Amino acid sequence: MADTDKESKTEQATSKRLEEAFEKGNFAQAPEISVVFTLFAGLMVVVWFGKDVAMSVMNLSVSIFGNLGRVNVSEDGIEYWSFQSMTMLSRLSGPVLIAGMVAAILAGGVQSGFRLTPKAMKIGFEKLNPISGAKRLVSKDTLAKFGIDVLKLIAIGVVLYGAVQKIINDPIFYTPIDFKHIGAFIADTLIYVFIRLLAFVAIIAAISYIYNRIKTANDLKMTKEEVKQERKDMDMSPEVRKARMAMAMRLMEKQMLGEVPTADVVVTNPTHYAVAMKYERGVDEAPMVLAKGENAFALRIKEVARENGVPIVENKLVARMLYKVGQVGHSIPAEMYQSVAEILAFMYRTHKYYFHKLKARRAAKNSR
Repeated sequence: MADTDKESKTEQATSKRLEEAFEKGNFAQAPEISVVFTLFAGLMVVVWFGKDVAMSVMNLSVSIFGNLGRVNVSEDGIEYWSFQSMTMLSRLSGPVLIAGMVAAILAGGVQSGFRLTPKAMKIGFEKLNPISGAKRLVSKDTLAKFGIDVLKLIAIGVVLYGAVQKIINDPIFYTPIDFKHIGAFIADTLIYVFIRLLAFVAIIAAISYIYNRIKTANDLKMTKEEVKQERKDMDMSPEVRKARMAMAMRLMEKQMLGEVPTADVVVTNPTHYAVAMKYERGVDEAPMVLAKGENAFALRIKEVARENGVPIVENKLVARMLYKVGQVGHSIPAEMYQSVAEILAFMYRTHKYYFHKLKARRAAKNSR
């Protein structure tokens, strides 16, 4: 069934579908782009400040190690050298931190068009499902990411090998040199590494982004029926659309109330929320939500439950969470398994006569 649905999605996503996906954070993006921006920011810092900072570090080192015999080992002396070291550390890390922060903001903005994605901040409980997580481990997307990670390792290895070859051939290792050469050596080495690493990662980022762009476009494709329905919804007047939504809501509520008599239990909050669930061993993989409602409709669910003898249990936290994250006609989220299992176990012990009748009630309904 899933393969058939995927094959039928032949139409490109409409602007509305793209906008909704963007609000949820579902757009083409590659984490490697952030790395490219960060490396470029680091390179600019090294080019502009590298030699000066390296010379300052060298001068401080010479000053410290060249005057060890005259250093005043006292509270004032330690305070002075600590201050000098902290000042130097600030000069070293300050530009890097600021540049990295600006680079991260720019990288995210370039990929999102500097637009906010508020729905992407919401917690997706479906991501906590271990079954879905296991499926993602063996997907084509996982293999593609693995290939990109391998390319990253190769790039780092090539750059480090080239850097080592350059370093060991520098005069600093086999001939006397001026102290000034140390600062230039450090800055030149950093620039060498940054430029080559930036080039390799930029290529990998381009590959990753192109792959994610194609994948996102394919994932957002729609069936012809979905496109037609969206056009109808857009052409429909607000009054007609509102009336249809109200009718659909009434039909859905009627259908949910019809399922309540076959529920194992109704969990309440006690007046604001009500959620009816069922679990048939050998049929359901996990407890399913048959109906849920708040306020007036929650009272209606409980009324139908009482008329049919369905057990009702008050659990404010579970009822509230089931109402928020449970979907009618679907299994409850994995994070709710433990709390719901405890409720069902208690119901099975205390309402044996009801569950004996429930089997016959379900069989009668299925035979219709």
